[in-house]
Amino acid sequence: MALPGADPHSGPVTDTQSAAISTRLNWLRAGVLGANDGIISTAGLVVGVAGATTSRTAILTAGVAGLLAGSLSMAAGEYVSVSSQRDSERAALEVERRELAAEPEAELDELTGLLMGRGLDHAVAREAAEQLTERDALRAHARVELGIEPDELANPWHAALASLVAFTVGAVLPLLAIVLPGASGRVPVTVGAVLCALTLCGVLSARLGGAPVGRAVLRNVLGGALAMAVTYAVGTWLGTA
Repeated sequence: MALPGADPHSGPVTDTQSAAISTRLNWLRAGVLGANDGIISTAGLVVGVAGATTSRTAILTAGVAGLLAGSLSMAAGEYVSVSSQRDSERAALEVERRELAAEPEAELDELTGLLMGRGLDHAVAREAAEQLTERDALRAHARVELGIEPDELANPWHAALASLVAFTVGAVLPLLAIVLPGASGRVPVTVGAVLCALTLCGVLSARLGGAPVGRAVLRNVLGGALAMAVTYAVGTWLGTA
């Protein structure tokens, strides 16, 4: 079965190509979600401050501070998370490498059993296991047993940078929307711009994940609207107090 976006005349899609396409989709999905976080968190912050004061300087200062804090926090969290994942994958590969060196026959039997578990009969599974082992035993066990692509371990620096950029791109929209209009139009313009952006993010995330678009958009828009309503109410109450 051809993958979405694949050229039907370019030949069959290999496991490596399939993994690369899946990786790109995951990165794109993470970028959309990061931008979504930037939109909602920054919009909630600046709308809340706008409810407390009409000072453009105060709103801009709070928005920029929120943008920097959020983007750096996202980058640091992603770096730690992906680093832990990478360390775990490397440790699992090292264990597999030692087992292959110490007990090659037992590992061959194990690979045969794993392939049988995927629907192959014993003879075919054994032949496939032997061929895979001859080509690259570690890669075969990494893919079939561990679900790891040895040459494509996640890079924590790339993940951190991607999260930082995605959050920043999302945060810029509500920040500009709140500081460019006059005092009377700031909140309505920001709310309208944010809800449109959240609709777009909901559509993109649904398309990438194969989920129903309407439900994803509704969930995204309602969540953002609720966040802005709560922070604006709190800001107005504190400003009045």
